[in-house]
Amino acid sequence: MSKETLHDLLLAEIDRSAALRARFAEDASFSERRAFLRSWQAARLARTHQDLLESRRFHAAAEFFLVDLYGPKDLSRHIEDVRRILPVMTKVLPESGLTTVAHAMELNILSESLDGAMVEALSADTATITDATYAAAYRKVGRAEDRKRQIDLIALLGEALDKLTHQRFIGAALKMMRKPAELAGLGELQGFLERGYRAFGVMRGGAGEFVSIVVARERAIVKGLLAGDDSVLRQRPQS
Repeated sequence: MSKETLHDLLLAEIDRSAALRARFAEDASFSERRAFLRSWQAARLARTHQDLLESRRFHAAAEFFLVDLYGPKDLSRHIEDVRRILPVMTKVLPESGLTTVAHAMELNILSESLDGAMVEALSADTATITDATYAAAYRKVGRAEDRKRQIDLIALLGEALDKLTHQRFIGAALKMMRKPAELAGLGELQGFLERGYRAFGVMRGGAGEFVSIVVARERAIVKGLLAGDDSVLRQRPQS
């Protein structure tokens, strides 16, 4: 995919994010319930991938996955700042770097949309979520294709980050981006790229095995929940 195409995709994601975030600014109660949901989901992910978090080889990548990709951080808060710095990013970063940012923003926005639907479905149960209430809300929301795309984006991001770590001079390019990003208020986006670069760079033998494990487990959970099997939420990794 060319840099021009990636530039246009990022602009489209920025516009989508602006529309989606309007609700959070207007509804404090909704934002609070969303925080409860994300906290519960983070705990579930930590259980499901406990072995990866405890692995010397995969720990850094697993922590990045849980905190930066599925965690509560929001890469789309400074929408207009992202729009302003985009020409610099397009010039400095290689295609793999822009691809990483594009996939990250799409994942962030899709996750926000799905979480918003879950908050609506859970209603008053958001502050006291159980496996049963979560699973029921999950099936009520449905959106199987969006759930599939969410996991596909995890795989694409993993592949993009892995490719990034094998490119010469990418470390220098990220350093060049640091000051403009900070001046534009995009320290979190810059931090995301640097943390991902470091986390995937320390994995011996590449990221393929890590990504395939995470994706397979998450796909099994989606399939189980949509089929009515709540037990998938309680399953722990097999050693």
